[in-house]
Amino acid sequence: MRTTIEVPDQLMQEALTVSKAKTKTMVIVLGLQELIHRHKLEELRALRGGVALTVDVRASRKRS
Repeated sequence: MRTTIEVPDQLMQEALTVSKAKTKTMVIVLGLQELIHRHKLEELRALRGGVALTVDVRASRKRS
């Protein structure tokens, strides 16, 4: 998808430096991937402790 955006020069330069990306497009792609990754991690963290599991350790040891 072709999109026109305005990014502050200093921000883009710093992103290029820290990411070691070769192109501005790659910097944007990496940034979007990171945003999505962090969002998914937050969703997983929200589930922490919210799922009740019934695990019988003795029974699972007997199966081994």
